[in-house]
Amino acid sequence: MDFLSDFLTKFGAQLQSPTLAFLIGGIVIAALGSKLEIPDAIYKFIVFMLLIKVGLSGGIAIRNSNITEMLLPALFAVVTGMLIVFIGRYTLAKLPNVKTVDAIATAGLFGAVSGSTLAAALTVLEAQGMEYEPWAGALYPFMDIPALVTAIVVASIYTSKKQDTADEYLSKQEYLSKQSVAAGEYPSKQEYPTSRQEYRSQQRITAGGYPRKQRERVKIWPIVKESLEGSALSALLLGLALGILTQPESVFESFYEPLFRGLLSILMLVMGMEAWTRIGELRKVAQWYAVYAFVAPLLHGFIAFGLGMIAHYATGFSPGGVVILSVIAASSSDISGPPTLRAGIPSANPSAYIGASTAVGTPVAIALGIPLFIGLAQALMGG
Repeated sequence: MDFLSDFLTKFGAQLQSPTLAFLIGGIVIAALGSKLEIPDAIYKFIVFMLLIKVGLSGGIAIRNSNITEMLLPALFAVVTGMLIVFIGRYTLAKLPNVKTVDAIATAGLFGAVSGSTLAAALTVLEAQGMEYEPWAGALYPFMDIPALVTAIVVASIYTSKKQDTADEYLSKQEYLSKQSVAAGEYPSKQEYPTSRQEYRSQQRITAGGYPRKQRERVKIWPIVKESLEGSALSALLLGLALGILTQPESVFESFYEPLFRGLLSILMLVMGMEAWTRIGELRKVAQWYAVYAFVAPLLHGFIAFGLGMIAHYATGFSPGGVVILSVIAASSSDISGPPTLRAGIPSANPSAYIGASTAVGTPVAIALGIPLFIGLAQALMGG
């Protein structure tokens, strides 16, 4: 009972944090019909500022720390990102009225990482005085890229198999028509061998079928390249590179650090309003997406929390680091993921995966996931 009461007390305190308050405030004013709007250019600038700050702090920390400390958490981040996609493939995709391709794309988006949710988690951890490895934010790409690549590859394999099943074998009449051969007739001897069997053999046609369609090979590098070129990941990686290769401490401490919390509060307000407007998109698709978007962030976070605890006991990974790993697993990409999936899985319905992520998944990850995993870490590891 002491554990439960302690956890509930800490969980309730997290819900009152400024970061979550701005998110809830955005949802409330949007629900009341407010016309408040934050220009898209300002939104993108805020996201850039937040992520380059996270990248700079991570890069500075990596430069000053032992790189081997990252290996196990980074491996767990990769495994979690890929596992989330397969969980969605074999759970959400099996539910009524859910198309498999849409389910895979949704799982890919939930496996990818939200930079804004990561920034929110870092802010809350700092407000709580909970220590974490400064390089923990650099786990972002280790989960984000494998999740997106896995989703696109799995979707490509599925659609390819489905297309082969539908188109691999024509009826005899269709094949003969396509070959300009009348039913029961075959080309003359000059054009074609002596027997029907030889004709089928030469054309590689099985009895009652027609040539097998060549399956296009899924190319991995373009997917990785597109992810790396995405605005969110580019900003984070730029910050990492500058932090590792240069000495940006002075500009970091005088400019990026003081602005961080204020910019984040504006971002949370925008995301709250966006979450409310996206709820309408969920009405266009199966309600199972809403159920998945509520349950999945917490499930994914618990998986990552368990792996993080293994790293904690094996390598001394901090409780705050375990929280960060859990939160990025609970998050769903809000910037780089949607355009990557739109290009990589064009047959998927954006209303399904974007609506599920923005309307339900992100608020759950921020409002419930962050306080939940902080409370668990404090109760179990004394963070």
